[in-house]
Amino acid sequence: MTPSALDRLQAQPRLSLAFLPTPLLRVSHLRTALGEDAPSILVKMDAWTGFALGGNKVRKLEFVLGREGGGVDTLITCGGPQSNHARITAGAAAHLGMDCVLVINGETPDPPRGNALLHRLYGARIRTVKGREERAPAMEEEAETLRARGRRPLVIPLGASTPLGALGYASAAVELDRQMEEGGGWPAGTTWIFVSASSCGTLAGLALGFSILGRENVRLVGVSADVSAGDMLRDTGTMVREGGELLGWDGDLPENLVIPAAEYVGEGYGIPTPESRQATELFARRGGIVLDPVYTAKVGAGFLDWLRQGKVPKNDTALFWHTGGAPGLLA
Repeated sequence: MTPSALDRLQAQPRLSLAFLPTPLLRVSHLRTALGEDAPSILVKMDAWTGFALGGNKVRKLEFVLGREGGGVDTLITCGGPQSNHARITAGAAAHLGMDCVLVINGETPDPPRGNALLHRLYGARIRTVKGREERAPAMEEEAETLRARGRRPLVIPLGASTPLGALGYASAAVELDRQMEEGGGWPAGTTWIFVSASSCGTLAGLALGFSILGRENVRLVGVSADVSAGDMLRDTGTMVREGGELLGWDGDLPENLVIPAAEYVGEGYGIPTPESRQATELFARRGGIVLDPVYTAKVGAGFLDWLRQGKVPKNDTALFWHTGGAPGLLA
């Protein structure tokens, strides 16, 4: 029998780092706060993947390092001063006995706080560049220097948002599908899943996973942290196609599966808005759930706005996919 795409996904090399499955929470008090017309609310807590203080990047690195980490002695990646991905990569390097180089754009406050503190605590060497456009060339330069010294570096692109990294979230879609079925089946109607989108690896992985599963009762609302709606659709589509090729799958995304929401960015990346601050307070006080200021607070703002406008029908289900990032709240 020819293996299916799901079989090939299950057979992918994978380094076990995360505590899985992550919990699926019903947040009834948050629903009550939104009024009687609010739909049922679920939260998928990938903030609790555990390793190196958790978050969505752990799932991606499991697949990247599972296939590409053999024989490597140095991990190189990039991000901003409060990068969650840089934190997880530095933690993984320390855990595996590797060195780590982080190419960071922008200056870090002195003393460093939040993720910037953790980058250093995990022993990463920090190279600072001025802008985002300088990160990729600087990573390659660091890699070439190390190779010339006989070292074996692995360059991991921003956010581990590659077709291979996206398989971490194709697997997460399968995980959620199993949780739903084991809990008595998917809710009636449509399940609207709200998730952060920036480098788009998480959104693409979920889109790939639900497409392979044939889940026509799911909509993915990608709430931008910094990218336009057009870029979100383009980058997600590219990673879905290339991630599917890794699994021998060449199907199509179901119509209207991915819905871009780029109107909650505000003044820019990492800059809180009044709505994101309100979301942070409401999730904490009515759900005991901590959001981060860069990603999940913006998703929270979009989530609450959609529910208050009635864009998610009362008889459907709204699922908030929490991608972590709490150290950024303490920066």
